[in-house]
Amino acid sequence: MPSHADAAVPTHVVWADSMLAYNFGPTHPMNPARLELTARLIRDCGLLERPAVSVVEPYVASDAELGSVHSTEYIAAVRCASNDPAQARLDLGLGTADTPAFNGMHEASARLVGGSIAAAEAVASGAAVRAVNFGGGMHHAGRSLGSGFCIYNDAAASVQRLLDSGVSKVLYVDVDAHHGDGTQSIFWDDPRVMTISLHETGMTLFPGTGFAHEIGGPSAEGTAVNVALPTQSGDAAILRAFHSVVPQLARAFEPDVIVSQHGCDSHIDDPLTNLRISVDAQRIMMIGVRDLADELCAGRWVATGGGGYNITSVVPRSWTFLVAVASGAVVTPETAVPPDWRTYVRERYGVTAPTRMGDGVDLWWRSWEVGYDPNDDLDRSVMATRKAIFPLHGLDPWFD
Repeated sequence: MPSHADAAVPTHVVWADSMLAYNFGPTHPMNPARLELTARLIRDCGLLERPAVSVVEPYVASDAELGSVHSTEYIAAVRCASNDPAQARLDLGLGTADTPAFNGMHEASARLVGGSIAAAEAVASGAAVRAVNFGGGMHHAGRSLGSGFCIYNDAAASVQRLLDSGVSKVLYVDVDAHHGDGTQSIFWDDPRVMTISLHETGMTLFPGTGFAHEIGGPSAEGTAVNVALPTQSGDAAILRAFHSVVPQLARAFEPDVIVSQHGCDSHIDDPLTNLRISVDAQRIMMIGVRDLADELCAGRWVATGGGGYNITSVVPRSWTFLVAVASGAVVTPETAVPPDWRTYVRERYGVTAPTRMGDGVDLWWRSWEVGYDPNDDLDRSVMATRKAIFPLHGLDPWFD
């Protein structure tokens, strides 16, 4: 498939206002306004009017569909808490400060799963080449555990649906600031799925996992890949890490489809994390995933959102870039933010939104080919991952 901008690539975008029901309350960081503002900016940029773009409404996933990645006991517990939040089971991660229970939580969470399953089905069937569910990406939820604002793991459910549809291998790439621990755990011992997570080190950020030695279970060694990025890494570091690990392992693994999670909480203005990344760098990683899908998977790519808690200036721009990159639209960091959208943000939220889609940064980074610096924290982290994983795929950790 063509990867250049402005190519009309059949793309499904999952969206409906019903997704705003995933709402932990007015004081919780995961404010559903971030989705409403994103959908509005995507529309105002004209992306939904592109000839090959279709808007797909999510549905509430069935218990059987949820059961492909979650236990029966856990689904029943979510249903119980959904009907009566006072019955939330803390031992299953429900009703905590991070993941509080609320009326209707089962339906709201299962709807996000239905959106990502619909995206996976569209790609598997050929109805679309690419699909985006920017309201998804709930990557902390485990098989029997709610965690980190995540109740059901829609990203994992989309991967499983692809496998159940006959796809042989799926590459899952997660660039959220937080480790994609739930998705990793669900596919820990499944050699058909490679999970790659680049995230702020668990030494300083929830969930405290995601280190180089986590490489997968006995039947799938080398299919769990983790790059623990030093705190305050910045653009040059995360792009060096991405391009030093992801393309090499993707080519060695040879997936049939790529599923990616694009949490934008790595941004310098995010209130919960410390990586200090720009939306420009986030866009470069989106392009990197898209180009790998074009090279290895005939373009087949399912993308989700994830974390992101600066709801007015960061999340909408980052995920508008995601839809633009997936659909082949020409939206660059220099593109002006639509004036109507900026007016809406100012009048509705009292915030002055950025005038440009990008952050106006210099995106230079060192490729791995220029050499390894043992005195650099980032290089040591990348090398730890390469040493742990690359030999398991016939790759040289020093040179490939």
